[in-house]
This record gives sequence, C-alpha cells and structure tokens, in this order.
Amino acid sequence: MAAPAGGGAGLDALGPREAAAAAHALSLPAEAFGNDPTLERIWAMKAHQHAEVYFHLISSVDPQFLKLTRADDQIYAEFRKNFKGLKVDVLDAEDLKSGPAKEKWRPFCLQFEGIVEDFNYGTLLRLDCSQGYTEENTVFATRIQFFAIEIARNREGCNSAIYSRARRANSATEEISSG
Repeated sequence: MAAPAGGGAGLDALGPREAAAAAHALSLPAEAFGNDPTLERIWAMKAHQHAEVYFHLISSVDPQFLKLTRADDQIYAEFRKNFKGLKVDVLDAEDLKSGPAKEKWRPFCLQFEGIVEDFNYGTLLRLDCSQGYTEENTVFATRIQFFAIEIARNREGCNSAIYSRARRANSATEEISSG
C-alpha cells in the first residue's frame, strides 16, 4: 500500500509537539474544526495505518478464525438481517453511499453506539476483497460498516483469497531461501 498523501511515515512522522496537538485536536468535537487540513491529514494517516494493520492481519491469520470486536456475533447477525442480499466480496460503492443506502445504513450503525468503540469513526474499506488497499479499490466508510462487512467477509470465506495468496508467497520465499 502506498504512503498516505502528504508523504511522511504516518503518525511516527509527527514530533512530540505535533503529536500532543493532534491528541488534543482529536479530543475536541467535530464542529470545532470545519475542514482543517491538519486534522484531515492526521485522520488520513490514522486510517491508512489501520488499513495496513488489518490487511497484514488477514494475510497472516486465517480470516475465518478472526474476531474483530467483542460484538462480532451481534454485528454479523444484525448485518445479515438488515442487508440479506448485499454481496460483500465485491462491493458497489453505491451500496454504501447512495441516498437510499445511507437511509438504510444509518439505523444499523446507530444501534452500535455505546457497543462498538468509535462506531462512527471514519475508516477505509476495500471494494473488492480479493485485492489490497489501492486508490481505485478503497472507499471511505464508518468503522461499524467496516466491521460489519469485514466480519461477513471473514465468516463467509471471502477474505480467504488474501490469506491463501500470502501463504503461497511465504512458501515460495521459504523454498528459495532453503534451496
């Protein structure tokens, strides 16, 4: 995955003064900011870092055995109850972003307030789960949308392609190293 826009090495690129300012800024209500470019940059770095960690996780551990939250069972049950026919392997951004989709997602998301920490925090979501995070394959979503879709992908075997591909690559590397 490429570095976030603006360069740097993620949150590690912030000095102590900038990190303290970022921590303070993230504790303020959203209304205090408008479209502050510094805050947007910090959010983008944090979202990028989360995406990298998650992709590494599903590449390293069989996704069918992953537990992403304490509420995975509840999230999955409610997700499939509310979005029975939604294909999670390859998403259409309109299933998340269109007016009717937002109206359907809003009550789903709100039911997890107080259950899932930062349930409405912005995160990055892959559209095609067989691919990595690229500009073309990534959409902005709320954290609870991310969890709902990724829990479904994990339980329904959709993320297995990433894990299998990583295992094959590791096996090939080990053969070359020992050969």
